This record gives sequence, structure tokens and C-alpha cells, in this order.
Amino acid sequence: MFLIIFVLVLSVALYFYGTRTFNYWKQRGIKHDKPLPFLGNNLMQFCQRASLAMIATETYKKYPNEKVVGFYRGITPELLIRDPEIAKRILVTDFQHFYARGFNPHKTVIEPLLKNLFFADGDLWRLIRQRFTPAFSTGKLKAMFPLITKRAEKLQIITEDIINRDHYDARELMARYTTDFIGECGFGINMDSLNDENSQFRKLGKRIFERQPRDVFVAALKLIFPELFKHWYFLAPELEKTMVTLMQTVMKERNFKPSGRNDFIDLIIYIEKGAMVGESIEKKDADGKPEIVSMELTDLLMTAQAFVFFGAGFETSSTASSYTLHQLAFNPDCQEKVQAEIDSVLEKYNNIITYDAVKEMTYLEMCFYEAMRMYPSVAYLARKCTSKVYTIPEINVTINEDVRVMVPIQAIQMDEKYFREPNKFDPERFSFGAKEDIKNFVFLPFGEGPRACVGARLGQMQSMAGIAAVLHKFTVEPAACSVRNPIPDPSGTVSEGFVGGLPLKFKRRVK
Repeated sequence: MFLIIFVLVLSVALYFYGTRTFNYWKQRGIKHDKPLPFLGNNLMQFCQRASLAMIATETYKKYPNEKVVGFYRGITPELLIRDPEIAKRILVTDFQHFYARGFNPHKTVIEPLLKNLFFADGDLWRLIRQRFTPAFSTGKLKAMFPLITKRAEKLQIITEDIINRDHYDARELMARYTTDFIGECGFGINMDSLNDENSQFRKLGKRIFERQPRDVFVAALKLIFPELFKHWYFLAPELEKTMVTLMQTVMKERNFKPSGRNDFIDLIIYIEKGAMVGESIEKKDADGKPEIVSMELTDLLMTAQAFVFFGAGFETSSTASSYTLHQLAFNPDCQEKVQAEIDSVLEKYNNIITYDAVKEMTYLEMCFYEAMRMYPSVAYLARKCTSKVYTIPEINVTINEDVRVMVPIQAIQMDEKYFREPNKFDPERFSFGAKEDIKNFVFLPFGEGPRACVGARLGQMQSMAGIAAVLHKFTVEPAACSVRNPIPDPSGTVSEGFVGGLPLKFKRRVK
């Protein structure tokens, strides 16, 4: 009898513990699906049956008349934004209340590789951004571009080897190109990902975004029991070990001095180690002015920046470029216009893909933007409330500190309210004159505001150069196994992928 009572009391206690936050949105009059104990509305992601982006899109569509929708990720309340004006307020206007992304559930325990420009919050983020933004200036991009040119030319050679196949995964081809570029441009290492489909560098890139059972289990525990498992790392231990070894090896080879390659490691070496000093975004003095804060730029902190440069640089660019090729394969009239433009522009540059040449490829850029509208590489933007309380004026709803908000850009960009026939690939949406008519804050493939992607121009130029390299000499067509609307990968995390990749037929052009 005692055992039965004990089990009953324990069950009731666990139930109340696992549902203790579930009145949050009800009390504020915010519509939401009924949550499950401990799991909230996140069961499908915990089971890897749907990515975070897929769940956000489903939630967005389910409540078409709401400006915001409540959600529970585990027991943590989140708010999904459906209104562009509220999105603008969070990303730009009231940024001081939402400067954190909130991916890390702890303020004091942050694993080393997540102390990077993408994941870091607060003063750590601001000081890193301040120190590293000059590394992505127009001048630095132009100086780096010859490295892109070399990889693009090599991509043409590799594509020649696959034209006799029934199909080849465009996603994998462009991932090999972008991985090779990041190795060359980022670390000054010829990882030969283009020649070797199983290169160690390519394996490292895959592992960063691959969700193995260990990763899913740890992520779920940290979301449901954040304080209990705060010392557990999201990232697999081998990733930190590999990145630290890689950085140490490259730096030693250069004797800790710039090599003249104008790659990312050179830029890091130029950035002096030591104290990063700047105005605080978190602390203010008695007069309300930002305090001056200082943090050390250590070797491990620089390794964290190299890690995000590597991960984001190859994954997002390869998704964007391969999906553009996929859409052009299914829209041959658009592909012919792109190829005509590439031929015309490159004729002026001795058939060399240069920085200035890519800048002139305006129709290719239109196609790239349209592909990014339909399937953005990063499908959502996350922010966390950093004020004790914050009231959203448009709906007069007050949320508390640490409540995370999400802007589901993939769902917004495919909403017929903002884009006529959203499922149709129509690059003319981004033609001169037409793109000015696009409503503000409904096209956000690179984010917006102070936390917009710092490497957006590099990523776009890298992607467009790769697409131009392929289409200058080859034509892409749907293969027998190609699907016009590829299935999103339910195990996707920050970046989105596809089930089965993007198989296409590559054919040599006859000019």
C-alpha cells in the first residue's frame, strides 16, 4: 500500500512539475495548441519527426488570423511571430530588449565552441561582433575572391566527371564546393573536398549538422531540465577536439603570422589577441549610460569564431546554391536566361569568374533571391527577451525575461498574403522596381537588424560564383528520381536540408 501511495504521489508531483508553466499563454489570452507534460508542443522535434522550422511553419498556418501564437518547447514558453510589424519591432526597433538569440539556456555555463558570433549573447556577442565585423568588409571580400575563383574553376572540372551519371545530388556537389572553399579561404588548407567525396573536412562538415541519437537526447534533456543538465554540451566532444587541433595546426604552420593569403586565419591573426573593450549592452551606470566592459580574446574564443565560419559558411551556402540549381532545372526558361547572362558577362572578363563579374549577374541574383525566398537556408530567427518585462504594443501583451520569440521566415516568405502564388518560382519578384514593392520584413533570408548575418555578402558571392561556374558549362535537368517539391529533412537544426538530397541530371552545354 505504501508503495502504491508513493508511486501515486510521485506521479502527481511529476505531472505538476512537468506542466507548471502551461498557463503562461492562457493567462495572456494567446492562442496555442494544448501542450503535453514535459514535452510541451515539441514532441515531433524530440522524436526527429519534424524540424523546428517544420513545426514553426505548421503552427504559423494553423492560426492565420493571429499576430502571434503561443508555443511550449518542453516546459519553456515561446512566442511565434506572425506579424511583420512585430517582427520589425523585435529585430530592429526594440532590439535592446531582444539582443539575445537564446539558443543557450544558461547565462553562466556556455560550452567553448558556442562562444561564437552566431550563438553568443549579451556583451560577449557585442564585443565579438565589434572586433570581427571589419573582416567581412567589401575590401576584404574582394581580396578573398581569387580563392573563390579557384574553387569555382575546380568545380567545373569535377562537374565534368558526373555528366554521364543518371543523376547526382546537387546538394552534395555544392557542399563539396563550399567545404573546399571554406578549407581554402578559411584555413588555407587544400582539403580537396571536391576531388574526394569522403574527405575528412567534408565529414567534419556533415557531423556539425548531423543529429545523432546522442545529440537529440542531450538537447531534449537540456530543454526539459535546463539546470540539472547545464554542464552537458550540445555539441559532440569530438567537434571541439577536432576544431582546436585544426586551429593549432594551421597557426603553428604559419608561425602565428599572416601568410598573405587573405584568408580567414590571416584575418584572425591580424585581429590582435588580448582585451576586447567596448560599451556594454547589458549594464548601465547610474546615469543610464552603457558601462565600458572588457573581455579577453583568447585562442579558444578565436577557435569558436573559426568553427562558426566553417559550419555556417559551407552549410547555408550549399543549401542556397543547390536549391537555386534545383529550381532552375525545373524552370528551363529561367535557366536559359541565367546562362545567357553568364555567357555575356564572362565574355567581358576573359571567361574568368571575378568579383566584378558576379556583381553584374543581376538575373542570377534574382533567381538566387527567389530560391532563398522559397527555401531559406536558415528558416527562422530566434530572439530572447532580455528585459524583466516587455509589452508588445501592437497586441498589448506582456512577456517576461528569458521568453524566447521566433520569427518563422520560411513560413512568412511562403505566405500568399505577401507573395502572390508563393509556390511558383518567379525571379521577376526581385527585378528592379518590383522588389521595392515587397513589404518590409517579409523577406529575411539573412536576418535583419544588428544581428543580421555578418557574412551575408560572402555567402551570396560564394554561392553565385558556384552556380555561375556550373551553368556556364553545363545544364541541369530533373532526373528520373527528382521531385519538384523536395521533402524537408525532419532532423534539421539551424540549417535546413532535404530527404534524399536534390538529385539532378548534369549535361554538358552545346553552345
